Amino acid sequence: MAQQHLDPTDPTARAVPGDALAGYLRGQATEFLRALRLHRETGSGSGQNGTEDSVDAARALRHSARRISGSLHTFRPLLDADWSEEMRPELAWLSGTLALEHACAARLERLLLALHRLSGSAAFPAQSAASAVGGRVTGAGRGVPGPGTAVGTRGPATPTADRGNLTVGAAKAGALLERQLTLARTRAHSTALQALGSSRFHAVADKVAVLASEVPLTPAAAMSDLRPLAAAAGERLTDAVTALPLITAGHPYNAEALIHGLSPDPAPHPQDGPWHQVRLLLRLHRYAGEVLHGNGAPLDVRLLTAGQALNLHRDASEAAAAAASAARTPRIAPATAYALGVLHADQRHEVEAARFAFQQSWQKQAVGTL
Repeated sequence: MAQQHLDPTDPTARAVPGDALAGYLRGQATEFLRALRLHRETGSGSGQNGTEDSVDAARALRHSARRISGSLHTFRPLLDADWSEEMRPELAWLSGTLALEHACAARLERLLLALHRLSGSAAFPAQSAASAVGGRVTGAGRGVPGPGTAVGTRGPATPTADRGNLTVGAAKAGALLERQLTLARTRAHSTALQALGSSRFHAVADKVAVLASEVPLTPAAAMSDLRPLAAAAGERLTDAVTALPLITAGHPYNAEALIHGLSPDPAPHPQDGPWHQVRLLLRLHRYAGEVLHGNGAPLDVRLLTAGQALNLHRDASEAAAAAASAARTPRIAPATAYALGVLHADQRHEVEAARFAFQQSWQKQAVGTL
């Protein structure tokens, strides 16, 4: 497969000075403060009873925190080292904490809709997470293709003889998932509220407020070109993708992934880690492009498609883990365990579909650079 050329350095283009980084960080800090003000005005933020504005505010806080943290990582040689190393983990803590509640809600929605699709039965709990959605949604509402859109990645249809068992267990499986994930969401909501009221958060907010007016660049940053550091972020992404088993991703079935998920071992699936890392590196690469180009950053449809596939991969792998965890609940009925096993297998098939979609997108990008 051809090597990806993600280096944003164009020898015919002008250098991008450190002032561009300072302007980007100030802009993201301003967005952070604006979202924080909206969050305070609308009350409970990302809470289950929060308004649409409060949910948007929590999302904006996460987005700006990730962009600031990612830029500090990519361009750290041009920033005050002590300040940068102190800020990055705090921003990562904040964005991760705020994302937990949304992740639980999206996971429950995904699993209940998958159970409905697999069993053909509407006998589910109230489906609080899914009821607001008209029709099937996957990928936590990120606009990615629905299940099975990658041709050849789905397993065979559930035999008719087994569908009766699946229908019997689906309602109880849905109720079990509803209880477990609603509890997890409630805990995540409480954790987020505690975090936003903590001295730790206020310290982060104070530093971001200073960043909105003063960026601690090194003395050499003003005369430096940002493009080589942005290119290095692209090279790290390329190296991580090269290490992925893209040939395996082109096959329709991965039995090892199913066997691991249904084992008594609750550890994360070992195959998923490298793919999650590529997703993070793709995000850093995208943020670096935003720093270089500002609001005029070009839209790379192929990279966008690759990112959507990796988002779907993350969502499906986490949903599969939740189904497997529920199947390990003591003393559940055999029909419930069966339904959860089918659900787990379905989500692992979605993982394979996402890997296949990423492989196709990445190879198309490679052809486009020849």
